[in-house]
Amino acid sequence: MSASDPSLLLLGAALVSATPILYAALGELLIERAGVLNLGIEGTMLVGAVAAFMVAHGTGSGLAGMGCAVLAAAAFGGLFAALVVGLRLNQVVTGLAMTILGSGLSAFLGQSYVGLTLGEAGAASAAASGVYVAAALACAVIAALFLRHTRPGLLLRTLGENPAALDALGLPVVPLRGLYVVLGSGLIGLGGAFISVVLTPSWIENMTAGRGWIALALVIFARWRPLWIVAGAILFGLIDAYRFRAQVGGASWIDPHFLNMLPYVATLVVLGLQSRRPAQGAGTPTLLGVAYDRERR
Repeated sequence: MSASDPSLLLLGAALVSATPILYAALGELLIERAGVLNLGIEGTMLVGAVAAFMVAHGTGSGLAGMGCAVLAAAAFGGLFAALVVGLRLNQVVTGLAMTILGSGLSAFLGQSYVGLTLGEAGAASAAASGVYVAAALACAVIAALFLRHTRPGLLLRTLGENPAALDALGLPVVPLRGLYVVLGSGLIGLGGAFISVVLTPSWIENMTAGRGWIALALVIFARWRPLWIVAGAILFGLIDAYRFRAQVGGASWIDPHFLNMLPYVATLVVLGLQSRRPAQGAGTPTLLGVAYDRERR
């Protein structure tokens, strides 16, 4: 096969399209394995996206933008952790509020950047897209090994399964949960940064276009297993790459609006099929979404 083979080109495009969702889903995996339900993933991606674009545009360095996106998203996740882990607010309501906050904050900060591009910094980042793709795949493998074959990984799983047992051992459940929310949010922000710096090196309001919700669905589809998340992300990437190719290729017999919604429809179909599988061994953290109160353990 040559480098210009259509199948290889489609696969390459699929991997690039899958990368932001893969980063976001792996970050969400860490958070949910710790027992925290994060519905603010879309807002966190937008915060990472706008932070990355602002810094990359100002410094001319896509890498600097990526780094700042991780920090900004981690700080955003720290706020979420303080509310749901520290103050034990309702995780569903707070997560939705964080999505709205992230959307509004990114729109406010990015209003002066609408329509701008990254120029040479964007071109350099796009040329290095393979590095970010490989890093995302490596993160998935590391996460799988971490969760199954290390003591800290066992502790993380226990945070979502039986935090009272960790508390009885003298381990700080609340700070540990907060730590994983911050770390996971940093990864989610990296997914948003990939969109604004590599995938489409320009700023467009709400440019994540629902990818955060797709990532959230992929975690469920994968049953909280990192390598299955990779499979789900690549499936989404293939559909998205096909959609783009069909639009560029002038498939006039297909409504463009249908093509745009095709990846999301496919996600719903896959989730529907997945829900028919036996619940036993699904991998759902037992206390997902339940705030820990040591007075009631």
